[in-house]
Amino acid sequence: MQLAPLLNAQFPIPLHAVAAIVALGMGTAQLLLPKGSRQHRLMGYGFICFMAATAISSLFISTIRMWGPFSPIHLLVPLTLWNIYRGWKAARMGDIRKHKLEMIILYVIALVVTGGFTLLPGRIMNEVLFTG
Repeated sequence: MQLAPLLNAQFPIPLHAVAAIVALGMGTAQLLLPKGSRQHRLMGYGFICFMAATAISSLFISTIRMWGPFSPIHLLVPLTLWNIYRGWKAARMGDIRKHKLEMIILYVIALVVTGGFTLLPGRIMNEVLFTG
């Protein structure tokens, strides 16, 4: 493992990666720890802030260009922001079942599936984790 490819990457790639990694850790903790506590709510607010930062920062990354500066992966940005809103709103309205579903969808699609694409050969996170 080597951090040089990430640290030397063009801004906002390092910010995007750190926000995603923190969100992944917080999301995993949220799934494993008890629900409904003050700690869960505070960590949940942190999770959605890091998820929003991850989504928004991705708009400024254009290493793969298909439509101007954008690629198919950018289509996940509005989906991510919509799921953040729906999950937050469901929790505020007391619909815990819907909140849980929205947050799990957000975690799986925006972090696990999308994160998996960052591990493909030629991508920075592949270099970080598998070279050196």
